[in-house]
Amino acid sequence: MKTTLVRTSAWVACAAAALTLVSVSAAQAKDAPPQVTEDGLQLTKSTKTRLVYVKPGATFSQYDRVAILDCYVEFEKDWQKDYNSSRMGLEGRVSDKDVERMKTDLAAEFKKVFVDELQNKGGYQVVDVAAPDVLLLRPALLNVEVNAPDIMTAGIERTVVRSAGQMTLYLELWDPATKTVLARVMDAREDDEAFAQMANRVTNKAAADRILREWAEELRKRLDTVRGKSDQ
Repeated sequence: MKTTLVRTSAWVACAAAALTLVSVSAAQAKDAPPQVTEDGLQLTKSTKTRLVYVKPGATFSQYDRVAILDCYVEFEKDWQKDYNSSRMGLEGRVSDKDVERMKTDLAAEFKKVFVDELQNKGGYQVVDVAAPDVLLLRPALLNVEVNAPDIMTAGIERTVVRSAGQMTLYLELWDPATKTVLARVMDAREDDEAFAQMANRVTNKAAADRILREWAEELRKRLDTVRGKSDQ
């Protein structure tokens, strides 16, 4: 009998809080990140923007399918307040409703991009059950910043930017059948388009897609490698 995956808002909140603390302290502070986490994962990669932890002896070649939990999204602390304080008057300010819309859109885009990369390009069927051949992804996007959010205003406003913004991926890979965490990745990325461009909802989405696609493609290629599949 297959077990339906359980999604709990409590876990998502805890994961998001952990990322905020770990990514800031480990990736940006002078102190080195811990070599072993409290749940027994060992550090395998550490740079200024990325941390990778893996469970000793963990294997991934047995997974033919993947399950993806809903992506939790949280903006950089005080981003909304700081952005609004830079505006003259009330026009063009980001409302709480705008923030929730952007969170929902980004979470949906994460799922769309990862499903496309893993299932359509990699051949890993995306399912909603726990089984021995299913690898569970628990994602969060935190420290999100949008330099020029596209919001509804009375007039026509155009903003030119060189970077649409940035965000940090927190991704845990689980064996749902045994409820064991196999790996944890924290990676900060910034849109790095080399030329100035008009910022709007379309360009912001394109920038987010570029970063999400890079993460999804990297995961797909790593799964292909451990399964002995040739690069596509």
